[in-house]
This record gives sequence, C-alpha cells and structure tokens, in this order.
Amino acid sequence: MKITSLMTPKVVSVEMDDALSVVKEIFDNKKFHHLLVVGESKLLGVISDRDLLKSLSPNIDTAAETNKDLACLNKKVHQIMTRQPITLHEKSTIKDAVALFNSHRISCIPVINNLNEPVGIISWRDIMKEIGKRLENATK
Repeated sequence: MKITSLMTPKVVSVEMDDALSVVKEIFDNKKFHHLLVVGESKLLGVISDRDLLKSLSPNIDTAAETNKDLACLNKKVHQIMTRQPITLHEKSTIKDAVALFNSHRISCIPVINNLNEPVGIISWRDIMKEIGKRLENATK
C-alpha cells in the first residue's frame, strides 16, 4: 500500500524566520502536533509541539508571566526546528514508513516529491488507525 493512501495531504508549514509566537498560535488552534518548515517550497525541517514546549517558559499564559517569559516567543523557528528530517518519498509504501518509525525515535514523517517539496505528512497514529480498521474488518 502506498504512503499516499494514509498520509495527510494538507500540510501546514512555517518558514525559518517565523517567530515562535506564530507556531504557538497554530498549535493552540489546530489539532495536530507537527509543522513542516519550508523555504522556496522545499522542506527544510520539522517542528513539533514538544519542540515548542521545550523552548517556551512554563509561565506563558499564566498569572506569573513576565516580559522575559514573553520574549521567548520572539525566537525564530530555525532556532528550534529539527533540520534534515527523515522523510519518505511519495512513492514509498506503508511498510517503508513502519520501518522508519521502528528504527528512529520519531512520531511523524514528512512525505516529499522528487523536488524535495512536501506533499504530505504521516504519523504513527495514522498507521495505527489503519491497523485498527483492518482488525475490526477482519472480525466481522
């Protein structure tokens, strides 16, 4: 089975010089955990909600928040992103994705085309959902 059948084709991306405040706003308002970092339509990196949480003060959005806490929101994406992420080609299979998830400590894999442009993203959750569907269908 091709990776394109399970991947999320609608990717949300940010640029290297975007402020972490932009990333925080996206994560706060959307139900996903990874953003692709692009430049000139090419994949440059990945930023996860965990990357963001590690970079922000725990006092943000609390009564204890100070100007110093807020200043960390001015950091740039390129300062905390994962560079040269592990990727899959759009012609890869689900088996290829499982092999990468099993051999690396990652929770998502960007899917790219021949020009290194992102065409989707797949998470281990996407694969688990598919396995769950297949198991349920097998017991019917």
